[in-house]
Amino acid sequence: MNKDKINGYVDTVKGKAKEHWGKLTDDRSTETEGKVDQTKGKLQEEVGKVKDRLSR
Repeated sequence: MNKDKINGYVDTVKGKAKEHWGKLTDDRSTETEGKVDQTKGKLQEEVGKVKDRLSR
């Protein structure tokens, strides 16, 4: 597991938490930021997977 995959996973989890917090507090901007963080995290995880495949 490389650094990109770990950072991506952290961003995804952080984004989910932020999205849920935005829903609980009825704050659309926080909810949207959470969704953006999740997307960014998933993308970074995929980059890490590609790097793993290329390094083999």
